[in-house]
Amino acid sequence: MKAPVKQQPYQRRNTRGHGRDNVPPRQDFIVELIDLVAIPNIAERLKVPPKTDKRPGPNKNVWCEYHQAYGHPIRNCLTLGHQLDELVKNGLLRDYLQEKQGTEDVVATGGGPGHEVPVHGEVHTIAGGFSGGGCTASQRRRYVRTMMSVKAQRTNDAFDVDLVFTKADLEDVIPHDNDPVVISVVTTGRKVHRVLVDQGSSVDVMFWMTFNKLQLSPDMLRPYDGCLYGFTVDQVELRGYLELRTTFIDGTASRTESIRYLVINAFSAYNMLLGKPTLNRLGVVSSTRHTKMKLPDLTGKVITIKSD
Repeated sequence: MKAPVKQQPYQRRNTRGHGRDNVPPRQDFIVELIDLVAIPNIAERLKVPPKTDKRPGPNKNVWCEYHQAYGHPIRNCLTLGHQLDELVKNGLLRDYLQEKQGTEDVVATGGGPGHEVPVHGEVHTIAGGFSGGGCTASQRRRYVRTMMSVKAQRTNDAFDVDLVFTKADLEDVIPHDNDPVVISVVTTGRKVHRVLVDQGSSVDVMFWMTFNKLQLSPDMLRPYDGCLYGFTVDQVELRGYLELRTTFIDGTASRTESIRYLVINAFSAYNMLLGKPTLNRLGVVSSTRHTKMKLPDLTGKVITIKSD
């Protein structure tokens, strides 16, 4: 049985003067590397290491979760480091990069040198939650092993239908100022309004105020030991999670699915957020221009839900 290796943040190391031009620059991420490579939209961009009997590093007692082999810790994995460096350069990891303390970026506004604006921080989307396999380290490690060894198999092909938006979908749209898609759903026998379709969130969220309005018992909450980062890099206070049967209906068709909500204690203009876990699993396509979202029901029909 492998001894667990405590993972450290992916830290930048100064390699100048050591003649190691092949060493990728080290980045500081807001999550551990083992969690970062388990995030679905990142894992799918990483190349699976080729199978080989050769140990990828000199340390036969240290396990690399990326190579799934002994040789070095994941924080020293050059193969993974080069790939992450490319993703950083392409702007695909900006939401997971840690701010450099004591530094201040300057952004030009297009008006010449006299029109530069100091940047004191960054705004992030919601990261963390159950994306990447689960809330425990063992679940996330199991997810990484699966992603690195087996190509994901699609299980909902039977319900794959063309979800398209046409001019007819614009006929009932009231001119708006770039409003998001905000819908209503039915859960626990109540219709819940102000549900934000949030394609930037890695988790489905129910706010504590909504939890109380639904008159749910705190005994329904299961403990969650992971972290959830909000729209800043600060962690959000978690009360736990629960699974609720949630129904999407447009008057002619409906679909009911069990959704796992993280319950957080934070102020919001919305009652709940539907994030990527549910949107991807249900095959949802949304359009802010048409202020609608579409998803297939279990018979192949298209459910069209208008924004509130």
